[in-house]
Amino acid sequence: MSGEQGDRGDERLIDEEAPPIEVKGLLSQFGDHVVHKDLDLTVRRGEVLGVVGGSGTGKSVLLNTIIGLKRPEAGSVKIFGRDLRSASNAQWSAIERRWGVLFQRGALFSNLTVKQNVAAPMREHTDMPRAMIDELAELKIALAGLPKFAGALQPSELSGGMIKRASLARALALDPELLFLDEPTSGLDPIGAGAFDQLIADLSESLGLTVFMITHDLDSLYAITDRVAVLADKQVVAVEPVRELERSDHPWIKEYFGGPRGRAAAAAESPTTQAQRKNPQGAA
Repeated sequence: MSGEQGDRGDERLIDEEAPPIEVKGLLSQFGDHVVHKDLDLTVRRGEVLGVVGGSGTGKSVLLNTIIGLKRPEAGSVKIFGRDLRSASNAQWSAIERRWGVLFQRGALFSNLTVKQNVAAPMREHTDMPRAMIDELAELKIALAGLPKFAGALQPSELSGGMIKRASLARALALDPELLFLDEPTSGLDPIGAGAFDQLIADLSESLGLTVFMITHDLDSLYAITDRVAVLADKQVVAVEPVRELERSDHPWIKEYFGGPRGRAAAAAESPTTQAQRKNPQGAA
């Protein structure tokens, strides 16, 4: 389907062998307040990476820096091998077509229907006929687990879970390889959060997505992540599978994963998920 979505010739300037995300020596600050200093992070192709950290550690700042909403004071951010600071407009457009973003509160356009929201990236980045865009928008809505009638609804008419799924449908509009999720299960009840986790896991596997997911949800970390990056002390202090982090001596990591909620999430991890962690290549 990606071949139908406009000319992507400028992507030839992007290193297809490079990691989807590579951050080196990042310095982020607001005035005199330093949020990140000498932060390094590499995200592997095809993994679901969870990003955690205490309040004020700059999780959303990191995401906004990676997607270009904030310019770093120092260091580099590369997407598919291309340093964003030196990217041309054409390269920027090519890179933007390869990622999708689900913001924490959805960030849907309030004056557009769900279908129009999902169609918006295709209208901006492709020259496909309107009928094809409408058809693809309906497909993405279904892919995100929403009923067909949801396409005609306004954001104000949606439940919290439907807003998340509508935002996910929009994030998937351009068939991205890289998906950014900012607190995707916040505000959802446990059943809704579990269903959304399963949806992300299924889409990641079926579409070959690389997922960068900021979350406080310990159940999500145990259920669907391959590795977890921990922000503390202005840096990424660990990037490990969640079970490895349980053995960390870092004070915040010990408290986070070793507390009552962490122990409950670990105990609730399904045998199937545990088996997949031990044998990711042989798992069905």
